[in-house]
Amino acid sequence: MVNSKVLHFANIWENVSDIIPDKTAVISGNDTKTWKEYENTSARIASFLNARGIKENSKVGLYLHNGNEYLEAQFASFKLMGVPINVNYRYQAKELIYILDNSDSEAVFFQGCYSDQVKLIAKDLPKVKTWIQIEDSKAELVDFAHSYNEIISKSSAMPRIERNENNTLMIYTGGTTGMPKGVMYTHGSFVVSIFGGLKAQGHKVPDVRDRENIEQLRPIILEMSKTNCLSRCLIACPLMHGTGMFLGGFMTHNLGGAIITVPKVGLDPLLLLNQVKSSKATSMVIVGDAFAKPILEELDNAKSKNNPHDISSLKILISSGVIWSAEVKTALLAHHDMKLFDSMGSSEGGMGSSISSRDKPARTAKFKINKDSIVLGDNGELVRPGSGERGLIGTSGLVPIGYYKDPEKSALTFRDFQGIKYSFPGDYALIEGDGSITLLGRGSNCINSAGEKIYPEEVEEAIKLNKSVYDCLVVGVKDDKFGQKVVAVVSLIKDSAIDEIDLIESTRAHISGYKLPKAVIFVNEVHRAPNGKADYKWANGVAN
Repeated sequence: MVNSKVLHFANIWENVSDIIPDKTAVISGNDTKTWKEYENTSARIASFLNARGIKENSKVGLYLHNGNEYLEAQFASFKLMGVPINVNYRYQAKELIYILDNSDSEAVFFQGCYSDQVKLIAKDLPKVKTWIQIEDSKAELVDFAHSYNEIISKSSAMPRIERNENNTLMIYTGGTTGMPKGVMYTHGSFVVSIFGGLKAQGHKVPDVRDRENIEQLRPIILEMSKTNCLSRCLIACPLMHGTGMFLGGFMTHNLGGAIITVPKVGLDPLLLLNQVKSSKATSMVIVGDAFAKPILEELDNAKSKNNPHDISSLKILISSGVIWSAEVKTALLAHHDMKLFDSMGSSEGGMGSSISSRDKPARTAKFKINKDSIVLGDNGELVRPGSGERGLIGTSGLVPIGYYKDPEKSALTFRDFQGIKYSFPGDYALIEGDGSITLLGRGSNCINSAGEKIYPEEVEEAIKLNKSVYDCLVVGVKDDKFGQKVVAVVSLIKDSAIDEIDLIESTRAHISGYKLPKAVIFVNEVHRAPNGKADYKWANGVAN
């Protein structure tokens, strides 16, 4: 009998399938699967992969949109102790070749709509033994690819196996300052972290650091099932982004909940809100204002027409990765009383969180620092609360093994302080007198103007306090006098108007004068990645 106390995501989800086999596990459009069906489908895919040499720590690329296929392929990889690789479906040929080659992927699942791209890159990826096509378009099956549906129909379910908690779990970063890097964790450490996150959100969960406590999950999940309290999480952001998969996928599945996805590329607020109603979603995962603002606009628009959206099932809205402004949070809460969970972190580790509600208003960019986190000043010493000194945030809670095939970068990012290993991804912050932290931004994006360090995210947030501003990015432009000057790239709310001088002056009330933009460039739309992250490369191109 397989040891069910081993902390591995495949083990957790197989146990869930045994506990509540007939409850819903995944929903995508009209495709709904119970836990029994979900696990069986994944076991059939695992059997196919196993026959083609995929084994422990073999890498499996997921060049996929949101959908049940993404989740099934991931589960199948976990079953084999393989390592799913998140592939950004917006990547072009050169970027795809890089990530699939760098990760040493041996199998790749891909959407049929990208068949031409796959035919173009396959010759440059000799390590890939197996290509599996999701036949979701009119494109014919690539002659060297296997049909996803045929694999499921013709394969038998792979028996469950004993697994290792030290099995690698990996996610590639977005590559905002260079090529993406594979951040490596172990399943054991990540499972512990996920249950810690569930506890922070108010869920009743056991302390799984004691493996004996895993058995407590069964009565908890059974009780949640009996009382109709199993989570139904709509993941609005891409599954290939850590926010979507970790805060949405892993947290939901580990307590027997159902993952809901919308099988459409791009953000469609109307479709999302209709999905909330039809699926009775209890939670939704987004990425900051890039998702929240369009959703808010749709809520406002529907309400103005006396046909408000029914989002009464939503209990919590979850975000991570970028700043989620207080004004938008407040406006969302005006539509519906729910919790807003805002997590500060990156692929390299979580550092703080904030929970807002109608009874507890949001404080923009201020987070309760995790107990395992510290802030180190430039002198290498701990920053004192209220000192006004900025510092690098480090966390010891969930520290990656390192970056895949990059020991030099690993040594710089994951290092010891006072005998404890911390992750320092490059985020700067201030510690307020009350112990909360104010996020400043990535040091890699820091602007040096006349010797003063200016963090774009802080300036962006101040600019967006102007009611005419929809979105903005701030970058540093070469300047003969100051070295760099602050330039804002701004998009305005529809039918709004404001000139450069008035916008700068309105911002003066919120930040120091030296941080104010010296110039404003107005654009129709501020570019962001599919996961909502800022596209500073694009903004630099516009500003320069």
